[in-house]
Amino acid sequence: MNERILLIEDDVNQQILYEQELVQEKYQVVLASSAQEALDYLKKQTFDLIILDICMPGKDGIEALSEIMELNNKIPVIINTAYGTYKENFLTWSAEAYVVKSSDLTELKTTIRNVIDRNKAGVD
Repeated sequence: MNERILLIEDDVNQQILYEQELVQEKYQVVLASSAQEALDYLKKQTFDLIILDICMPGKDGIEALSEIMELNNKIPVIINTAYGTYKENFLTWSAEAYVVKSSDLTELKTTIRNVIDRNKAGVD
């Protein structure tokens, strides 16, 4: 495995939880606390997947998604937010998947694996 994931999440406790869980799954995790920090990483590094929160101070996840797609529309993005209502917003439809946050990360981890596997199958 060892796929590289960029986690864009402003909540420090969420960052810690997600990083621990994803490292246990053998992913390399890079943390970004804001959309701008994530965009800066994307200009310098490559990632296999992006996990994107929507509600963040400054530039929100929807704005960030648009800019991420402009930088590199080949990296799959999973929107991971506490709010299911954004799923109906057409601006989120360019994301590969949409997962509502939960204390149980099973759905997120399954979605990550499926998206990465699907993306690899399309590339190979």
